[in-house]
Amino acid sequence: MKPSFRVYIDESGDEGFVFNPDGSGSSKWLVLSALITRWETDLTTVKLIDRVRSVLGRPPVSPLHFRDLKHEQRIPYVREIAAATLRTVSVLIHKPSIKEPEKFQSEKYLLYRYASRMLLERVSWFCRDHRKEGVGNGEAEIIFSNRSKMSYDELRNYLRKLKAKSDPLGVTIDWSVINPDTVRAVNHEQLMGLQLADAIASGLYYAVNLNRYGDAESRYQEILRPTFYRQRNSFGLWDQILACGSGGVVERPDALEGV
Repeated sequence: MKPSFRVYIDESGDEGFVFNPDGSGSSKWLVLSALITRWETDLTTVKLIDRVRSVLGRPPVSPLHFRDLKHEQRIPYVREIAAATLRTVSVLIHKPSIKEPEKFQSEKYLLYRYASRMLLERVSWFCRDHRKEGVGNGEAEIIFSNRSKMSYDELRNYLRKLKAKSDPLGVTIDWSVINPDTVRAVNHEQLMGLQLADAIASGLYYAVNLNRYGDAESRYQEILRPTFYRQRNSFGLWDQILACGSGGVVERPDALEGV
C-alpha cells in the first residue's frame, strides 16, 4: 500500500560554530524545514512551482534556488506556497545560544541529525493526527534534499537507534508514521517538492538571520505563517523567537482540512 503522506525536507544555514565579530564565519542559525502533502494529491500540490516559474519568467524545467532570487521574486514565490494545500514544519536553532556547543562538534553532522529528530517528531504528530481511514498505509514518505558529503545510511542508522531506545532517550517520534528504512535523499533539482522546501527553509532563515547591516527580512515568515503546524494549543515557534516580532502561529482551518 502507498504511503499516506509525502514529506520534503531541506535546510538553510550551516553547522559551524565560528562566529566572528565582523559577522563572517558560520551562520548563527540552522533551519530545517519540512513540507507535508498528502500522497494522492502530492503532484497537483507541488506543481505550483510551474506557476512560480511562469510568473518569474523562468524556463519550464529550470530548478529554483531561493537564495539566487531577488527579494521581489521571492515574495510571489512564498505567496504561492502559502496559498497551497500543504503544511510546513520547521526547526530553527540559534547556535550561539547553545550552552555546550562542543557536544555538537564531536561528530560531523550531529547537529543536523538532532534537528532532524526534532523535525520528524513534529512531522509524525501532524501526520498521525490527520490520517484518513483507508487512504494509504498511515506512513509518511520522507525525502531529504541530498547533501553530497553527508551519509544518509548514517542518518537512517541514527533514526533506527532512536526507535530502539525511544523510551530512555525521551524520543516522541510516532514510529507508525516514520519508517527509518524508507528515508531517502534526492538531489534538489530532481523534485519540485524539494525546491519548495528550500524556499521555506531559506525564507525562514532570512527572517531570523541578521545581515551585515543588522536587518532581517520578516516578510517571508509572515506570508508563510498560515502554513505552520502547531500542535493543539501549544505555543507556536514564533512566540519564542523575539527577533521576528509578533508571535503566535495562526491556524488556517481550510489548509488543515485540505491537507
